[in-house]
Amino acid sequence: MKNSVMFFAVLVSNVMLLVSACGNESNLSPSTTSSLPTTNSTTSSTGSSSTTTTTANALTSLEIFKKVYGATEVYIEGNYAIIKANGLPDHKSPYYKDTQWATAKYEAYNGTNNKFALNPNRIVSQSYVFKIPINPAKASNSSATPAGPIGISLNGVPFYNQYAAMNAPLTNEANGFDQYKGHPQQQGQYHYHVEPTYLTDQKGKDALLGFLLDGFPVYGPLEKGKTVTNSDLDGYHGHSHATTEYPNGIYHYHITDADPYINGNGFYGTAGTVSK
Repeated sequence: MKNSVMFFAVLVSNVMLLVSACGNESNLSPSTTSSLPTTNSTTSSTGSSSTTTTTANALTSLEIFKKVYGATEVYIEGNYAIIKANGLPDHKSPYYKDTQWATAKYEAYNGTNNKFALNPNRIVSQSYVFKIPINPAKASNSSATPAGPIGISLNGVPFYNQYAAMNAPLTNEANGFDQYKGHPQQQGQYHYHVEPTYLTDQKGKDALLGFLLDGFPVYGPLEKGKTVTNSDLDGYHGHSHATTEYPNGIYHYHITDADPYINGNGFYGTAGTVSK
């Protein structure tokens, strides 16, 4: 009888240890993400408490947003991707003239616009913090895009909307775009209003090029071998179907060669925030 009681006590002790070990396995480290092919699971990397978000796409949210290779830091915080960037283009530009990066990055204008005129601004390093929803959804009420950054491209340079200062057309301002179709504003914030040709040259015209603040991705002007035109898109300048990065389908924007270029009548989804 005594031996039976001892055996039972040992058995109970082992079971408790096993339960404890299984419970500890659920406390994933901050950088752990799921590798399941149809699950998008990410865990916050900001502290001892963690938040896991699941969506139905092949790449995890962290993997998707880490495609912004120009970021200085990317992590998931709750239901948002936090992307930090300095906004410095990784390509050359005449707007690097007289800056600390001029030796490596200055290049005189060599584009095709015979009306090009260098504006007086020069590129300045920034401290952007983009807070972008990782589970974007159509907004019940669309909001207009603001002046300033409306999203971020893969090289960490912000996207701007289709307007110059005071909501003027880009007609005149476009004559200050460098050979890669960007320029800096008065505070030295380099940005793209139109197709970032350095990225489409490097990645392809059908490639993922970045994200707007509402979390929806931005793709180039080519799709399935066909040039995308404004007539192919809705009023927000996008449409929904599967893409390489989102095989289960997602709403996405396309850049075109005509106004409004990147985004149309405001954000399709609910915008996150950007500070600088």
